[in-house]
Amino acid sequence: MIIEIGIVAGEIWHYLDQHGEVNFSSLVKELDRSPDNILMSLGWLAREGHVILVKIDNDYHISLRKDA
Repeated sequence: MIIEIGIVAGEIWHYLDQHGEVNFSSLVKELDRSPDNILMSLGWLAREGHVILVKIDNDYHISLRKDA
């Protein structure tokens, strides 16, 4: 499972690098991964300081840290 989380974390990082800020629901659709897997991968990226998560209404907006 940890390998899959790492792979998806890489996919998220590359997606954000190419597309900029995105909301969680769009990220799930674009990457075609399970929401649980994306959440675990975002947690990893957030803990490592690579992404910024901001809750707006009922969704999260995700972006790469500019200094990461």
